[in-house]
Amino acid sequence: MGSHVCIKQMVRWLWRWSACPVVMNRGHMPFCSTQQEPHSSQMPHSPVNQLTLCSLLQMGFSQTQAEEMHEAALKSRGKHVPSVLTALFVLGFNPSSVLKILQKCPEVYSAKGAELQQRILNLRKMGLVEGSLQRMISHYPKVMVLPLKRVNAVSRLLKEKCHFTTQQVTEILRNSPEVLEEDLAQLEYKIQYTYFRMGVRQAEMVKSKLFRLPVSELRCRHSFLERRGLYQTPDKKGQTLILNPPLKDILCASEETFLMQVASANAEEFNVFRKLIARELEEEDKDEYSSSDEDDDEDDDEQHRRKPH
Repeated sequence: MGSHVCIKQMVRWLWRWSACPVVMNRGHMPFCSTQQEPHSSQMPHSPVNQLTLCSLLQMGFSQTQAEEMHEAALKSRGKHVPSVLTALFVLGFNPSSVLKILQKCPEVYSAKGAELQQRILNLRKMGLVEGSLQRMISHYPKVMVLPLKRVNAVSRLLKEKCHFTTQQVTEILRNSPEVLEEDLAQLEYKIQYTYFRMGVRQAEMVKSKLFRLPVSELRCRHSFLERRGLYQTPDKKGQTLILNPPLKDILCASEETFLMQVASANAEEFNVFRKLIARELEEEDKDEYSSSDEDDDEDDDEQHRRKPH
């Protein structure tokens, strides 16, 4: 459904809404009523913010879809569902696509239409144009409920600290929107690990599955290859004595393909190694925690010595 058609449909629906003042009710989901308008004392409060089965049918949802959405809207207690639906229709989504988006991320029901518009505008400013923006929202609708501050913080980290270009950041967000929820410290560490330990540049990172996998899986596969003599950290000139496999071959492949075509190993060997590397990482975390505690104790002692008696 084209966006201009959706806008006209929404205008007609909003104009008719006052003629269908049906209160949301769990027991019965009524259709448009032709009965006499009820007394003002029986009218629902704030009808503009209510959603009825009648209005959903007028927006183009089938009866089954309308009933499902009506029930979900009730459970969400969202006060701005009509404006949320308007924002999705204006993006060009049809009723079936809108329902799928809300099924994936029910939190969208509770959003405000104005906030959705701001977040969508912000994504456009980041280079997500028509088509890419819709695909991103369809795949990862949670992007519509993430605060602007969070989205912008990830963008700044990628650009300012990790030196990705604006175009590369757009590609990362388009292909791996889950990165917006990743812990910023973990995200920075993963990129630094890939850059310094594996010698991989930003352009190659963007083409791989790096931003869809946890850093633990990255380290596991890389370390497995390294200890088998199949991967080598480049020197200062970027040179190695062996030909390292591309990052996308390491990360994009399934575990079975990775073991067969890249690591030349079997699943039993890799499972044993996975347990080993997990223990090593756990020990590293313990050492880091102990070192942090020792530093705090030293700072406390230093402050105590400087404190006048």
